[in-house]
Amino acid sequence: MGLARGVRRRSAACALTLFGAVALGQGLWIPAKALLAQFLIARAWAAAEADETPPKPWPWADTGPVAKLWLAPDAAPLYVLAGISGEAMAFGPAHVSSSARPGEADNVVIAGHRDTHFAPLRDLEAGARLRLEDTRGVRRDYEVVATAVVHESRADLLDRTGIPELTLITCFPFDAIVPGGPERYVVRARAIRGDARERWNVGGGALR
Repeated sequence: MGLARGVRRRSAACALTLFGAVALGQGLWIPAKALLAQFLIARAWAAAEADETPPKPWPWADTGPVAKLWLAPDAAPLYVLAGISGEAMAFGPAHVSSSARPGEADNVVIAGHRDTHFAPLRDLEAGARLRLEDTRGVRRDYEVVATAVVHESRADLLDRTGIPELTLITCFPFDAIVPGGPERYVVRARAIRGDARERWNVGGGALR
């Protein structure tokens, strides 16, 4: 009996060790894949700017970059992909196609994963500056006016508002072990006039 118990304990220990190694490997692979994808997308973006052909990050891709997003003045840009399909969001933040296109003076909505590209959203506060560049090279600066945790049913946050603003959405909590919960973390930013640097005449505060 003692020998059998010892064998079972060693087997369980080996299984736990193997599980931990696999989990660690997956944990490292996800951010590595996201980083590599952004590099390939950056190359596609540069090629598109050079020859004006539609960017295609890799031969079998069914999406391509539609914008560049800066989450801080000194941060490297993130390449935003078209459509919020599972493939697109695995490789970068994704533009919600029903919202305004990047470059339009309306509500542009971008979603991303909380544990890769949109992890920095947790540190954004009111007054933080963001920047979005469209495929024509036109840049628009934004200022964060509100952050909130909302239920996933808040489809109104995707609506066009007629106001030049940027809405960033990711899952919440940021440190959740199991992904896919019902809560979403939302950052709402309003455009800043390019010349006089005047704020658009819209109020900040909590999302309602």
